[in-house]
Amino acid sequence: MTDEPLRIGVLGYRFMGKAHANALARLPMFFPEAPEVERHALVGRDEEALAEAAGRFGFANTATDWEAVIDEVDVLYNLGPNHVHAEPSIAALEAGVPVLCEKPLAPTVEEAAAMRDAAAATGVTAGTAFNYRFVPAIRHAKGLIEDGELGEIRQVRGRYLQDWLVDPEAPWAWRMDAEMAGSGALGDLGAHTIDLADFLVGGRVGEIERVSGRLTTFVDERPVYDEDGEVTEYRDVTVDDAYGAQVRYESGATGTFEASRVAAGHKNDHTVAVHGTEGSLKFSLERLNELEVLREGNRGYETVLVTEESDPYVDRWWPPGHVIGWEHTFVHESYEFLSAVAEGRSFEPSFEDGYEVQKVLAAIQRADERGERVAVE
Repeated sequence: MTDEPLRIGVLGYRFMGKAHANALARLPMFFPEAPEVERHALVGRDEEALAEAAGRFGFANTATDWEAVIDEVDVLYNLGPNHVHAEPSIAALEAGVPVLCEKPLAPTVEEAAAMRDAAAATGVTAGTAFNYRFVPAIRHAKGLIEDGELGEIRQVRGRYLQDWLVDPEAPWAWRMDAEMAGSGALGDLGAHTIDLADFLVGGRVGEIERVSGRLTTFVDERPVYDEDGEVTEYRDVTVDDAYGAQVRYESGATGTFEASRVAAGHKNDHTVAVHGTEGSLKFSLERLNELEVLREGNRGYETVLVTEESDPYVDRWWPPGHVIGWEHTFVHESYEFLSAVAEGRSFEPSFEDGYEVQKVLAAIQRADERGERVAVE
């Protein structure tokens, strides 16, 4: 890489586009040693909405064809729907352009494998956007586990609950179509939990060997609304509203995971717990500056506020006790990814990591279809 700013191309301008654009804008203020970036091109289909988003997000150019942008940028952020993850990402890597791709890596394990293989063959920096790895409290938890503070890891529990689809008249969206999304709550939310569990305990318990799984769809079709709020049609929902799974790790440790998009009263409730022979810990995204830690000999959990300057990333923000939020995880992620790009090295979570999660997602789907425990192939 040269000393010139990295020209960034971003595919997608809605929810994730806004989150990552905000992160890119914050980098020079809070991470001054981060590579300098130029928000070069924003890519989408709706020209009017795209132009409006580019103005707000600070992008100099827009494009409705991602292929036209590949040769213009130094880095591609692929934030589009799951079914457009593989082709643009592979094309970018083959053109020598590093890629950060949103999770899940692809709708199918076959496409995820192709993306992993492209990254390996080209040697170009490629990352899967599992942003929760970059929460300071999660980094602190990982350090405790790696230092043996919990002893031998026996159990992992993870749940991710949301309620945006409780109402059966909630509008149909691409996330409800198997061709575009691959799966529902399983891939949308479960991918985060499975990756986070591996990040925390994978070094102590190994890989997931076998899984059971149950996927449930509670609402089989949902309405499409016009601009006046009138229903124009109903479309089939071909993915799960909720899933549950039990897993066995190589070490013999067990895991229990679940996610739902119809859990009334839960907005973004991502909780992970780890239990060992000498202690336990609990983390909740809804209290992301805190970590609950039970140490051997204690009668209850201690609430640790992870906001000290010695905690990961915290020294870049505010004085101790001045908490950070969800959006900061994307800043940390972009800092680490773009630093890896500038230095020409690998980044974690990689496409390989994204593929490993995809294998588990596929196994849970197979277990549901067969009604039995299956191996992660």
